[in-house]
Amino acid sequence: MTSTFLPDKRTGPGAGSPPPAADRRPAGRARRRTLHWLTAAGFQLPALVLFMGLVLLPMLFALYAAFFRWGGFGMPSDYIGGENFSRLLQDDVFLGDLWRCLLLVVLSLALQLPFALAMAVLLNQRMRGRAVYRMLFFAPYVLSEAITGILFGMIFAPDDGFADQVLGKVGLEGLGGEWFADPSTVMATVFLVMTWKYFGFHMMLYLAGLQAVPRELTEAALIDGASAWQRFRNVTLPLLAPTLRISVFLSVIGSIQLFDLVWVTTAGGPDHHSETMAVTMFQYGFKRYQVGYASAISVVMFGISLVFALAYQRFVLRRDLEGATTTMRGDGK
Repeated sequence: MTSTFLPDKRTGPGAGSPPPAADRRPAGRARRRTLHWLTAAGFQLPALVLFMGLVLLPMLFALYAAFFRWGGFGMPSDYIGGENFSRLLQDDVFLGDLWRCLLLVVLSLALQLPFALAMAVLLNQRMRGRAVYRMLFFAPYVLSEAITGILFGMIFAPDDGFADQVLGKVGLEGLGGEWFADPSTVMATVFLVMTWKYFGFHMMLYLAGLQAVPRELTEAALIDGASAWQRFRNVTLPLLAPTLRISVFLSVIGSIQLFDLVWVTTAGGPDHHSETMAVTMFQYGFKRYQVGYASAISVVMFGISLVFALAYQRFVLRRDLEGATTTMRGDGK
């Protein structure tokens, strides 16, 4: 009887059988990896396009326009080199902007942030109505800067403003006056408005950091006989240090770039005594049509912010970043 079995013409081990799974695995992994990269790129592409069109390209064009005498119409053509930047060093208004920026930074670090920290520590205690107080103190930050400026413009209006009326009723009318219109009081008034507007944001940051402080440590310090100040200084404050560093960074950057509150309340007056770099840039760019010079101011603002951010990250945030990297490596991620 003749067999109908036809032998496979291929010879060797495994002839006639599919290739083992181990041989197919590298190709499958490569395809999956490629698919993951394409998926990630597809999700990131719209954000990258918006970032390029609305952030990166305008920044590059501002740097380009800073080397031209340009009024904002047509394309820049009158190349003047670094004349706009040398003009900044001779501009009394811009040099005053730098001084006022430094003043706001110092006041924010010395008064606004400690006040926010004190309120956070107070509202972290068990007390009746704690949630209501937190909401009330955080509410000013939710308001827009324009609304805040208009509100305080009415409060500090000369003579018939709410602040002057209150001072008059308690017999302190001599302390009132032209809050935003007096060169000797305008920066203090602007800083008061800043503190009212932004201290709630920093307070909530500190509250979030306080929630992460283990209660067992403070209770152990209490058992050891530590006072409230000793517990705060030796236990709470060191554990809150990462949050404090982030708060300081945001406060300094915000002071450097302050614009809207000043523009709505004083527009930089009286006689430039409350101008910031951003207000001066706006004045030259959109009021005087010296867009090339305004672009130079924007480049300097960006440079100051960038240098501060890099230096702060290098010398202040290095410990936090190294801790995060070590944690990620320890988790095997």
